[in-house]
Amino acid sequence: MTTATIAKPQAKQPGKGSRRFSLPVLLLIIAGVLVLTSAVRLITGADEITSIGQMSTALRLAVPIGLAGLGGLWAERAGVVNIGLEGMMILGTWFGAWAGYQWGPWTGVLFGIVGGALGALLHAVATVTFNVNHIVSGVAINILALGTTRYLSKFTFEGVPQGSSKQSPPIDSLGTFDIPGLSDWLATLNGKHWFLVSDVAGLLGGLITDLSPLTVIAVALVPLSWWVLWRTAFGLRLRSCGENPVAAESLGVNVYKYKYLAVIISGGFAGLGGAFLSIVASNVYLDGQTAGRGYIGLAAMIFGNWMPGGLALGAGLFGYTDSLNLRGGTTNVHALILLLAILLVFGVAYLVWKKKLVPAVITAVVSALMFVWYAGTDDVPKQVVTATPYIVTLLVLSLSAQHLRMPKADGLPYRKGQGK
Repeated sequence: MTTATIAKPQAKQPGKGSRRFSLPVLLLIIAGVLVLTSAVRLITGADEITSIGQMSTALRLAVPIGLAGLGGLWAERAGVVNIGLEGMMILGTWFGAWAGYQWGPWTGVLFGIVGGALGALLHAVATVTFNVNHIVSGVAINILALGTTRYLSKFTFEGVPQGSSKQSPPIDSLGTFDIPGLSDWLATLNGKHWFLVSDVAGLLGGLITDLSPLTVIAVALVPLSWWVLWRTAFGLRLRSCGENPVAAESLGVNVYKYKYLAVIISGGFAGLGGAFLSIVASNVYLDGQTAGRGYIGLAAMIFGNWMPGGLALGAGLFGYTDSLNLRGGTTNVHALILLLAILLVFGVAYLVWKKKLVPAVITAVVSALMFVWYAGTDDVPKQVVTATPYIVTLLVLSLSAQHLRMPKADGLPYRKGQGK
């Protein structure tokens, strides 16, 4: 078999050949959205949409989603689909809380990572060694993790002071901190409600106010993952297993080893996200605490086109929409309806420029309906606010689906020596 034959992709990938946005263009788009958001804030008077409190809450909610997304990124870059992220997060919440209330929060963080990694090891054995369908294995991990933690909770938390079969005792806090001087200055600027200046102050202030040490670690893992995967020989070998494992094997790469490592690291990230939920976000373990964040993390990874930077943007978007629900933002969501309607107008102009007339007409109709909805109401039902994170997840995936490029061998079965 020739090298050309080995390198031939097995299937045409969606979005292949689609152009990615360069960094300057991406920054320009973000700046434009921020300007529009500021204008909408002034028009509607919904000052909370860019307040420091809103942004700080969004960051706290984005961290577990981003960590789950990073877990999916590592696994899928090695060619293993990890639907089991939700279950690995569940294991992280339980193990983190179990160890945290006995030996302290940092021990809980370590045990949360270990718990997620154990679930990932089971997934790796099933998918890499035995070639079980990746989706089937991931769903099984989710079901198994849910049942296991509920069973263990009855023996560990029930009967303990302030604990029950569905809740752990409180866990000591890791503590929070601000940037002295800068946090107060940005809070003052944000309180002025000036055009754009106050919005930028709110965004930056939310990133440096009421921070947990674990939040800083989680944010740092994004550029660290990029550096390891795209700037080291280890990362190159790992990614080659997700693009063309047969060619990687022909060059001496131990494909099984790298797939195992990637999936276990993936579970560690998801477990860390779970530990964040039980130790930082709420300081107790609660049954059903993950609330689908593992799946939303997977959606953030897909939205980010299997890249750490895009994943971080997706996690931030989903965290922000989730923060609207947490802070009771019915008025804020009403203001964002106007923002979405305006953004769709720009989308219509872009589609017309690309000569995609049918999608442009559909987008124009949706935009008009959004304007009518905004003009005809003064508020939105609480149920809409609660469903906003999930609606945004579906919309983002639907709109970005044509511009994605997954690893070529992602989810495909592999046997050692199959290229011979």
